[in-house]
Amino acid sequence: MDFEWEPPSEAEMKILEARRERSDKISKLMGDYLLKGYKMLGSVCETCDTILLEDKQAMKYCIACQELDTDTDKDDPVMSSSAARSLTEERQGVTQGSRTFPAASSTSGRRVVQQPSPLSIDPRLGLYEEGAKKAAKPASESLGVWPIPDYSSALDSLCEKIRWASEELKNSSSVEYSIQLCNLIKASADAMQSLKSSQS
Repeated sequence: MDFEWEPPSEAEMKILEARRERSDKISKLMGDYLLKGYKMLGSVCETCDTILLEDKQAMKYCIACQELDTDTDKDDPVMSSSAARSLTEERQGVTQGSRTFPAASSTSGRRVVQQPSPLSIDPRLGLYEEGAKKAAKPASESLGVWPIPDYSSALDSLCEKIRWASEELKNSSSVEYSIQLCNLIKASADAMQSLKSSQS
């Protein structure tokens, strides 16, 4: 069924602009945490739909809820993720159902996806984990008896992640999913820049 395109309303434009700024902050923080050794999970926060991270103690961490939303008014519809999601769903209808992220699993640690969806970020999340572990090594290790680390494998993995996310972005018609893909691309690019700086 064809839907006639309608330009976003003023309220929707405000929400989109606020979410773009919020996504920029999230992607920068996400890149920093990945370099510290955090893992990116295949589940999202039930409150704000931000991709969850996991620390070395297997504790799940939401960057948006813990570091951004505490400084904003959660009742403000412009800043509220649920308000933006409702408007998006109203405009796109129910055809978006197959493009939602998988629900958070009750198990911790690595998640193995047996039948990955083409629109799921889960299949290649291990690439992030590998790059984050390599980048998390203290710089002092390269100065003593330790050899200078070779980040070529991590850089290749991050490049592959960016290529995959770019292809997904071309085929995505979901605002929510596109934002998550943009976060993924920016976090990968930030991680690559940090790795290259470590090698110089």
